[in-house]
Amino acid sequence: MQHYTKRTRAEIHLDALTHNMQEIRRIAAPGTEIVAVVKADAYGHGDQQTALHLLKCGADWFAVSNLAEALELRQVGIDLPILILGYTPPECAAQLAYNNITQAVYCSDYAHRLSSFAVQAGVTVHSHIKLDTGMSRIGFFYHDSEKDAATVDEIEQAVRLPGLYCDGIFTHFAQADVERGGEVYTRLQYDLFLHMIALLEQRGITFKHRHCCNSAAIITYPEMHMDMLRAGIILYGLYPSADVPRNCRLKPVMEIKTVVSMVKDIPAGTAFSYGGTFVAKKDMTVATVPIGYADGYPRSLSNKAYMLTEHGEIAPVIGNVCMDQCLLDVTGLQGIEEGTQITVMGSIGGRSVSADFLGEKAGLINYELICGLSRRVPRVYIDGDKVIHTTDYLRDS
Repeated sequence: MQHYTKRTRAEIHLDALTHNMQEIRRIAAPGTEIVAVVKADAYGHGDQQTALHLLKCGADWFAVSNLAEALELRQVGIDLPILILGYTPPECAAQLAYNNITQAVYCSDYAHRLSSFAVQAGVTVHSHIKLDTGMSRIGFFYHDSEKDAATVDEIEQAVRLPGLYCDGIFTHFAQADVERGGEVYTRLQYDLFLHMIALLEQRGITFKHRHCCNSAAIITYPEMHMDMLRAGIILYGLYPSADVPRNCRLKPVMEIKTVVSMVKDIPAGTAFSYGGTFVAKKDMTVATVPIGYADGYPRSLSNKAYMLTEHGEIAPVIGNVCMDQCLLDVTGLQGIEEGTQITVMGSIGGRSVSADFLGEKAGLINYELICGLSRRVPRVYIDGDKVIHTTDYLRDS
């Protein structure tokens, strides 16, 4: 295990990750494969160590955003299928093939270019057809079965191109995590997806892997599970939104800890931090902690959030959050000194500071908060009570 400077750290609780995978298995339709989505450095949790643990937990596939993320997994010996959900330059066809990485194919032009480079390299690229049924990002456009009827021809041509082996098809739900109007839209997307699959079957084209469920749909629409489930945010113990049912018992995987760097007594009338947005109305005791917006603690939490002491006592954030530091009101709290551990996000003493709470206070969603954790914050991997690995990006680079 590498050492790290005990300034600010993210603790990644692998036992919680195991629990969440078990919960997803519990609610999954029998025989459905689980795709563990580990893009964006596993949503800030560290992709390599997270993926290695998910491999032990029985993940069937991994999904990432791009080729670099896929190669990160291959470097640590991950040999399961990997699906790239986004763009890969077509000239990387050989890299895709040599590393057994499956690429999303999402329009005719891209399919032809990827095919051309694959043929030139003498390789076959595994691919999944991406159908746009309502997200309006990438994908063969199919929002209306009548107006977009020509899309079936485009997909048939793409599937039959040399150098491509298309054994999967998928779509992505845009409103599965929305209560008002979300169900109608999601069911429309699902019906369009099924209709396209049926049309292709009539032309003799079938797919081994058909998938449409993201985290919200995994929980909310069990009848749509099909062959594969793409589990993202729920793997990490967070719900996609407040509208998603809580019938899957999740445990947050990440906690963020820091330490007190200085404690000082401040007289009434003192202004704090940049802009002096907080002025002491009475004599106060203030602690400085070495975490700021460069670590991923948003400046928009200034004067809004709080952290927890070792005894679970609340220490409000006062003044503007700086790049590397922020200030806490610890007036009347005991045992606060240099080196005292502070919980930035997590639970202690019967109290908790959740990603949902911090996101709400900052005007963000929980996804943004955890994905925004800086790479200068070491990830400390804990299984039970034992630290089994530390990733310190600055030391390891």
